[in-house]
Amino acid sequence: MRKFLCDESGATAIEYGLIASLISVAIVSVLLTLGPQLEAVFQTVQDSLQTE
Repeated sequence: MRKFLCDESGATAIEYGLIASLISVAIVSVLLTLGPQLEAVFQTVQDSLQTE
């Protein structure tokens, strides 16, 4: 039982998983916030390319 309580090899994997999930949440929230603005920029570029 002590062997399992002292084993920390899985803790690193869990920490990396938590960090990855936090980064994912941050990316999604930024994209949701800036999404309409980015869509407008790409639409402007598309309109400019079509008129030339």
